[in-house]
Amino acid sequence: MQYKENPKVIEFIDKAKLWNEEFRLLINIARETELLEEFKWGKPCYTLNDANVFLIHGFKEYCALLFFKGTLLNDNANILIKQTDNVQSARQIRFKNSQQILSMQNMIKEYIAQAVAVENSGVKVEFKKTEEFVIVPELLNLFNVDVVLKMAFEKLTPGRQRAYLLYFSSAKQQKTRISRIEKYIPKILNGKGMDD
Repeated sequence: MQYKENPKVIEFIDKAKLWNEEFRLLINIARETELLEEFKWGKPCYTLNDANVFLIHGFKEYCALLFFKGTLLNDNANILIKQTDNVQSARQIRFKNSQQILSMQNMIKEYIAQAVAVENSGVKVEFKKTEEFVIVPELLNLFNVDVVLKMAFEKLTPGRQRAYLLYFSSAKQQKTRISRIEKYIPKILNGKGMDD
């Protein structure tokens, strides 16, 4: 069967100034799999039965393969990285140059095969419940005086609630937390997420 290349991924590679060679290598490895090549969030994304398995992305210091269910992979080589403290499921394999990708090619293929097997198994990641996230005191105080806001927040999807809670709690200073909350009150009242 001929692998179907996604034209948006081809365009992504052609436009990439940083990590061009590395992206080409990773995409060629990805194209050896049974996965469907898609383009999501502005990145090459590889899916199985409509489920995201991994994507390829780049940052200033590194490029990476990001496995959506990375916590379920057996990381014998100890190469999977949690991108930030708030990431629950996804894990990355990071690369600094093309030689590193070439030397790790077989290992990369093993991790991809593992990710495909996890997806085929139907195993789900156990996510932290929204109730387990910290609600900053500034938001709690607002909920106590504004029942409409509290009800609107509770009607949001769990993912939208978590995004707000993480964003508000990541501010170190009280005035920044208050400013962030005030900025997003209209969206919360309209049932919208941060990015809607």
